[in-house]
Amino acid sequence: MDICIVGAGYVGLTTAALLADLGHNVHCIDKDIDKIEKLNQGICPIHEPGLEELLQKNNQNGRLIFSDDREACMLHSPIILVAVGTPPKPNGDTDLTAYKKVFQHISQKITTHKTIITKSTVPPGTNEWAHHFLIEKGVDEKLFDIVSNPEFLREGSAVHDSFHPDKIVVGAKSSKAISMLKEMYNELSAPVIETTLTGAELMKYASNAFLATKISFINEFARVCDHYQVDVTDVATSLGVDPRIGPHFLQSGLGYGGSCFPKDLDALSHAARKKRISTHLLSAVKQVNNQQIDYYIKKLDKKLRGLQGKRISVWGLSFKPNTDDIRDSASIKLCQKLIQHGCSVFAFDPQAHAKNLFIHETSNMYEAVSGADALIVATDWAMFKSPDWERVRNEMKGRIVLDGRNFLNPIDVKNAGLHYLGVGRS
Repeated sequence: MDICIVGAGYVGLTTAALLADLGHNVHCIDKDIDKIEKLNQGICPIHEPGLEELLQKNNQNGRLIFSDDREACMLHSPIILVAVGTPPKPNGDTDLTAYKKVFQHISQKITTHKTIITKSTVPPGTNEWAHHFLIEKGVDEKLFDIVSNPEFLREGSAVHDSFHPDKIVVGAKSSKAISMLKEMYNELSAPVIETTLTGAELMKYASNAFLATKISFINEFARVCDHYQVDVTDVATSLGVDPRIGPHFLQSGLGYGGSCFPKDLDALSHAARKKRISTHLLSAVKQVNNQQIDYYIKKLDKKLRGLQGKRISVWGLSFKPNTDDIRDSASIKLCQKLIQHGCSVFAFDPQAHAKNLFIHETSNMYEAVSGADALIVATDWAMFKSPDWERVRNEMKGRIVLDGRNFLNPIDVKNAGLHYLGVGRS
């Protein structure tokens, strides 16, 4: 199939790599000329394990082309996949400016049938809007099919998730469009869930809302465990073997972040309010998440007998490991709050950069802990799990190691002469 992907961001690039590798001819466009030039040089603008190699492979074999030629791409491709950004507005609503511009352009140029696939995460009712918008602009309904095909990728393992999806959700008005999507993904082994345009949109929000709920649940429960001297990881293990619950997203820590969960929960709450529906559970999930960093800081403040003037080392800046994404990162928020408390913060991350003048970034993890009163492991990168703890002890001024992701081995930390500090662990 000949496919035009609009948007060379995280979702667009991962989808482009997948579809090209499945044998389709993919033309990926973006208005950012610098990004396109880097991609044509074989440089991926984001850190995602395995993605750069996959992009290079399919670009070199001619199945994947990057350009800013929107006209040629949209005119000649019978399939247009929309993967533009949908950032949040201050009121929690979704900014659909880029998304609507794509449809404005399509309405002016369409002369042959197009299957238009929405991959971007959009509020319920958006794809219905797109369908009616094209008709209002005078486009013959026979010239297009709108399809809602949300992604369920995890940053840090997006390439694996692309080739091994647990499901493929397809929302459309016509059976012909659904059949076309099935054919496009024919090489993948996953159940296809057929639904309406709005049904597909809500399935995406439901997944992210539920996963965020699991995270906030275990984080709140960790606080209870903290006061009863119970190891929350034991509780999580017990929950995880229950087939009704499952083990995933039960690792307590500083809280969720990233480009999806915070934005999507706000968008879902906003969409519900428009229908005069109160989302009490979602509000509680957000409240727990917003309080989590303060809980950790309070523990550290008590242990250090004040934070003013302290030098704090932070390992990890990205919102999760195996990505350079710092959008809504709990680690960045932690650093900012530590600075507000009068701390000087020295941080290291193997891929991410804070882009913050008040956070001192170092070239390696051991340089970051030099002279530190305390070390906080804020992102669970594999390299932070088993460092040379004796070297850490010798480099540090203090002895406190605060485990912000509950993934360190407390015994290893203590055996090196350091004081392990966690929430729901001791």
